[in-house]
Amino acid sequence: MIRSATLPFPPTLPSVADHQRLRLFAGSAHVPLAEEVCRYLGLDLGPMVRKQFADGELYVQIQESIRGCDVYLIQPTCYPVNDHLMELMLMIDACRRASARQITAVLPYYGYARADRKTAGRESITAKLVANLITKSGADRVLAMDLHSAQIQGYFDIPVDHVYASPVLLDYLRTKDLSDLVVVSPDVGGVARARAFAKKLDDAPLAIIDKRRQAHNVAEVLNIIGDVKGKTAVLVDDMIDTAGTICEGGRLLRQEGASRVYACATHAVFSPPAVERLSQGVFEEVIVTNTIPIAPEGQFEQLVVLSAANLIGEAIWRIHEESSVSIMFR
Repeated sequence: MIRSATLPFPPTLPSVADHQRLRLFAGSAHVPLAEEVCRYLGLDLGPMVRKQFADGELYVQIQESIRGCDVYLIQPTCYPVNDHLMELMLMIDACRRASARQITAVLPYYGYARADRKTAGRESITAKLVANLITKSGADRVLAMDLHSAQIQGYFDIPVDHVYASPVLLDYLRTKDLSDLVVVSPDVGGVARARAFAKKLDDAPLAIIDKRRQAHNVAEVLNIIGDVKGKTAVLVDDMIDTAGTICEGGRLLRQEGASRVYACATHAVFSPPAVERLSQGVFEEVIVTNTIPIAPEGQFEQLVVLSAANLIGEAIWRIHEESSVSIMFR
């Protein structure tokens, strides 16, 4: 079940007159999320035809006039990543050719983000490549949630509004009335994210898991920097893919004396065998948002799914009104 969290700031909902130039369309990646965003804004999802030819080619057609409109295309580039990315580019191109005034690609989840730099010779920086593809397709702006690394914003030559799911996750954690908290980063690269998270949890102490990755989707956890004994540990990451890293971290926290362990992440990628690993009782709860659709076979007892739709909807409206987005997170 998806739970909607209360936003920690007053919403700025639009009036009927303000809707004239604002249009929302959804790709096939996550239509229910787009419908939630539309409900928050009091809009209808724009009509669109999406189909696939027998050889795998995709086809997109916008079925209403968008001439002179501000168009927002909601499409997380989740599995199957290549199809959803290509569909997004077709949507952008269709809107550009239909004379939309401004086209914003709304990416609740930005795929291909993990290769954001060269770590070995002769490899692609896919985060930059995808940024180029979206820009060259004709997008005027990007709205993304919890990018794998903040530097990806600089890969775009168009404005990027980077929003965070932390208000939704924090709002839920506060309802749990957890005591003696310690926020844990699963690796050194996530320290900034965990530190910001801890600061908003009444300056909770921070711990770091020292991890050495031997190959993609394979991690070896070594030790914990910080005190977790007898405390409630909250592991914070941007995504859970195969869950190897976060489950190893959870087991290590238990071994080091943590009384309870919670896992928090924005993006529930959940590639096999993630569900099997996460349902083994390491965590009290695994708390994620609905930026990526979770299939019925991806559900398990400890899973809590929070809705990020209101947060995305508020960001869309603030962009449309040319008001501050960053103030939402202060």
